[in-house]
Amino acid sequence: MERKWIAVLMAGSLLTGAGSTYAGMQWYENKAGVLERQIVPFKDHARAESGEQDSLEKVEQAYSLIFNSYVEKVEDKKLVEGAIKGMLSTLEDPYSVYMDKETAREFNQTLESSFEGIGAEVSTVDGKIVIVSPFKNSPAEKAGLKPNDQILKVDGESIEGLDLFEATTKIRGKKGTPVVLEIGRKGLKDPLQVKVIRDEIPQITVYRDMKKVNGENVGYLEITSFSEDTSKEFKKELKALEKEGLDALLIDVRGNPGGLLTSVEEILRELIPKDKPLYQIEERSGDKTRYFSNLDKAKAYPIGVLTNDGSASAAEILAGALKEAGGYPVIGEKSFGKGTVQQAVPMGDGSNIKLTLFKWLTPDGNWIHKKGIEPTVEVNQPALYHTHPIQVDKPLRLDMNNEQIKNAQEILAGLGFEPGRTDGYFSNQTEIAVRVFQRNKSMNVTGVIDAKTATALEEAAREAMKQQENDLQLQTALRLLAR
Repeated sequence: MERKWIAVLMAGSLLTGAGSTYAGMQWYENKAGVLERQIVPFKDHARAESGEQDSLEKVEQAYSLIFNSYVEKVEDKKLVEGAIKGMLSTLEDPYSVYMDKETAREFNQTLESSFEGIGAEVSTVDGKIVIVSPFKNSPAEKAGLKPNDQILKVDGESIEGLDLFEATTKIRGKKGTPVVLEIGRKGLKDPLQVKVIRDEIPQITVYRDMKKVNGENVGYLEITSFSEDTSKEFKKELKALEKEGLDALLIDVRGNPGGLLTSVEEILRELIPKDKPLYQIEERSGDKTRYFSNLDKAKAYPIGVLTNDGSASAAEILAGALKEAGGYPVIGEKSFGKGTVQQAVPMGDGSNIKLTLFKWLTPDGNWIHKKGIEPTVEVNQPALYHTHPIQVDKPLRLDMNNEQIKNAQEILAGLGFEPGRTDGYFSNQTEIAVRVFQRNKSMNVTGVIDAKTATALEEAAREAMKQQENDLQLQTALRLLAR
């Protein structure tokens, strides 16, 4: 029996599939360039693999014992799903999980044109639920969530012990509804309370611009994720830039959590000649399959790619291919480090098992899992990009000393208002800086940081970070390509 499958690479989980339960799948590529597998029934494969025809008898015995004899009645469905989750937990792989019918439906929506939620990709790292990256212009980004933020609580309830999908199901919700996340962030002693208003998250994934640098036209394409239509968007926008007469191309995948394997492959086929593989797939057996483009020669203009610690999975495939197969520079920070690919295997009732089936390797055969892709040109963003939200339980004023004042001082310094110090002590110079900021924003000038001033500081920081002149990584990449 044959069925089509689309492999998904994402730091969280975006997966599709329909049909009965299968395993024992062998990859091959059809004429359209889509990865497919030959499927064999699960039960035959499992027993043939183990060599024990009666290996499931112990499981059946345990099921029967609990179902018939436990002191309280237990639903059949609950026992079955518990057994499945138990088997998956033994793998100690955060990306291999069971999704019930409702969870599978919700997460499949993220491959569609739009979905509702906070707009952030999450993953499990060392047993912790963390933000991989907020989507561009999403509620999560506007609320100040950042890559590697650890989610501790959702609406006051701890998510400790929950798997990835149980946790994210609590976070997602209807447009217009609020959710309060308790966040642990590196460098902060106390957790942050971040309120996010859920919204519709459009899946426009490619943004185009032409940037003038030293008399050169540098085409700029930002890819925010790899969904069903991303490769079409990319080809359309690249063609438009080429018509405008670009002299160089910069691809920005900072904060891109990944997506469809076929999507990134189609993009790479437009950029990388056929001499070297785009990437490699390594099976459980150790066998490797290399995937090539049909492109005869490279583009006539230089190309660069921007990455950071929120660039994951499919975004890393793109960066790795451009670096190793294309010889193009990677500018910015080391990427997230996810080198495995999962497949959603449908269970027939709308639920599915998302299972890690193989590794992906760079063109040169490197496995970047938990390592990331090192940039060719390392560039860290200014301190402003590493500031934190200000939690104001009571107004912050002269001679107080705490972490929230430190957060405010760092924002003031990043905005150029010279607080005098950034150690958390509210000095006379800090008060002067607050007054100057308030006057600049036509606010009531008090020198005290109340909730209104804290919000204004955070909004000013977000606006400053969007300004091209403050983006050191972008400026470095543009100057490099325009030489």
